[in-house]
Amino acid sequence: MDIRTLTPRYAVTPQITAEDIDAIKAAGFTRVICNRPDAENPPDLFAAEIEAAVRAAGLEFVALPLTYPTMTPEAIAQHMAALEADGPVLAYCASGTRCTTIWALGRAGQGANVDDILAAAARAGYDLASLRPRLDDLAASA
Repeated sequence: MDIRTLTPRYAVTPQITAEDIDAIKAAGFTRVICNRPDAENPPDLFAAEIEAAVRAAGLEFVALPLTYPTMTPEAIAQHMAALEADGPVLAYCASGTRCTTIWALGRAGQGANVDDILAAAARAGYDLASLRPRLDDLAASA
């Protein structure tokens, strides 16, 4: 597992397994968001399988499977709402890039500074520079 922190309350990681849940809980996360569609995974990594392990550990789980074409304003709003948890949130997808991208779109839509968004993503190892025009547009419209 490769957890990368974007903010003190939000981190991303590539695909997790049921065996990772104890470490996720020990790291202090209270909610897990799945941004990966089941069609990309074998059955043992389907969201329902991960959700069962997450809930068995006493954590919350949100399934919001995404592809880049489905990062609509509604999906962005759903993701940002899922970040409102009682503690830190961990989101996962194939590499963590989608989780970082939707967070960046949501933060820009809230009017956050685009340079700060891109810097946080870069510190976590994600280069979102190609999104700058869209992020700038969202931030200007917020």
